[in-house]
Amino acid sequence: MSRKYKFHNKEGLYFVSFAVVYWIDVFTREEYFALLTDSLDYCRKNKGMEIYAWCIMPSHVHLIFRAKDNNPSVLLKELKTYTSKQLQKLIAEHKQERTEWMLWLMERARLKNSNVKHRQFWQQHNKPIELWSTAVIDQKIDYIHNNPVEAGFVTEPEHWKYSSAIDYSGDKGVLEMDFA
Repeated sequence: MSRKYKFHNKEGLYFVSFAVVYWIDVFTREEYFALLTDSLDYCRKNKGMEIYAWCIMPSHVHLIFRAKDNNPSVLLKELKTYTSKQLQKLIAEHKQERTEWMLWLMERARLKNSNVKHRQFWQQHNKPIELWSTAVIDQKIDYIHNNPVEAGFVTEPEHWKYSSAIDYSGDKGVLEMDFA
């Protein structure tokens, strides 16, 4: 992994993106979104994660956060580990039309990664980028909030339910926020 993609400043504010293996569109059902937003909320209330912007897309997540305990890599790893196990369990229980295919792809991803014992849900990289100025923070927030618009899911950022764009527009979203 490149040196530029590491949490060098443990006190820093970071932009991260992480995706499902093979960019599988997992987040298409309310209960999958809810599990992830509940997990983010838990990390915020109990693990010291400060959340400044976020968006869940069908195959990936964008997040701007800071770790109060100066442990951003540990915090993100715990979030991804927990949600990986819980989401795989939910997918297996639902027996929908794509269940077997999704689990098969996750198993194939595991075979390519000696660190994974069962199935691999998330891609391993997060590409953390430390945000050092107001201009860069604003650029990343705009990028996050416009992701659903660019994908053609909505015409306005605040119309995407699983994003902090709602909070930035003055309404209340599904996840409590920390504002700088």
